[in-house]
Amino acid sequence: MDLPRAQAATPARAHISVGLVLLLSALTAIGPFTFDTYLAAFPEIAADLGATSSAVQLTLTASLAGLAAGQLLIGSLSDAFGRRRPLIAALALYTVTSAAMLLVQTIEVFTALRVVQGFTAAAGMVLSMAMVRDRFSGDAVSKVMARLMLVVGVAPVLAPTIGAQLLRFGSWRLIFGFLAAVGVALLMLAVTTLRETLPVERRRTGGTVSALRSYRELLTDRGFLGLALLSAFYLSAMFTYVSSSTFVFQAGYGLTAQEFGWVFAGGAVSITAGTQIAGALVGRFRPQQILAGGMVAGVAVSLVLVAVAAAGAPFWPLTLLMMLTLGTAGLVMPSAPAIALEANPHRAGSAAALLGALQFGLGAVIAPLTGLGGPPSALVMAAFMSGSILVSALLLLALRRTWRRDRIAVLAHETTPAAGRPAVGAPLATD
Repeated sequence: MDLPRAQAATPARAHISVGLVLLLSALTAIGPFTFDTYLAAFPEIAADLGATSSAVQLTLTASLAGLAAGQLLIGSLSDAFGRRRPLIAALALYTVTSAAMLLVQTIEVFTALRVVQGFTAAAGMVLSMAMVRDRFSGDAVSKVMARLMLVVGVAPVLAPTIGAQLLRFGSWRLIFGFLAAVGVALLMLAVTTLRETLPVERRRTGGTVSALRSYRELLTDRGFLGLALLSAFYLSAMFTYVSSSTFVFQAGYGLTAQEFGWVFAGGAVSITAGTQIAGALVGRFRPQQILAGGMVAGVAVSLVLVAVAAAGAPFWPLTLLMMLTLGTAGLVMPSAPAIALEANPHRAGSAAALLGALQFGLGAVIAPLTGLGGPPSALVMAAFMSGSILVSALLLLALRRTWRRDRIAVLAHETTPAAGRPAVGAPLATD
């Protein structure tokens, strides 16, 4: 990656505003809440709209595809026009779309609106990460990213719990009324409290050609692409859990919608613990070391999960191993984006957009694969999760070789000819 530019980033700001972090966290949560809150309502939606279960499951993929496309477009636009205006426009459209879903009568219209809903929800996720990079650098980026990734990790497993509780008081349409209300609240907060974080002098010029150039440069940057794919495959393991668990726990183990919601809450606690550990380790260890530690733990636990599922384990051992696997995501998911964004301060919006697009785009492809042969079993879910984590581990091994080469290159650049040793202040934190 572009190490000299990374070192030239704006100095980290010592004060991390609690209010700003809370707002950015809420904006980050809108994506996961959009595609997960209605999971427990799948059977009811199928019956009400006269659709098959696979058609309803496809609406999850539709929202993920919209989310991936939205991040690419909105993230690039924000590098040229600032963060605030694209965010406000997207939140307004999100609110209108969510309200319109209260009135749908066919699965086709429902699916189309889910694409739009996912597209507009992308603004909160991609722009919150870009705003973090606008305002902070160094360890501060990792600390704030750990808090945002806490939301990214917890929201997908907490949202179905909320949805399941809403079903106790009304139909599945109440869930989308709730999402419309969330959109209104975030829109009001953005309009009244959020200030622009990207100064005019730092905005990208050159229109579409410049935007495409930014994406091309990022896609040809092996360090960035490796981190993006690594985090995408790891997040795909979580999406596999999200899309399959309703069948595994409700159909396989006989849980009610409310009991299923509590299992998801357990996953939220596990991911919360992982992200908090990651945040506490920042400053004591480099993000690369935290990433490697989380990856080793993830591979080990997920392989045990597959073995236990293959042996036909009862509910509690399987659930405990599933929670531990989700906890390792809390270590991995903040670290990879923090490393990638720190190296690209000059195109943070595009970098955050490409990170998100790959994460959710790959999740949209992998998550439905577990249902190809019918309702997924515990073994199928565990195997897909472990497989995704193993691919992430292989990508990390390749990245470590790249980091070592980059470190050698930086040391060579900073070495003085006379002394033959690194100059004072030479950047070393690349491995």
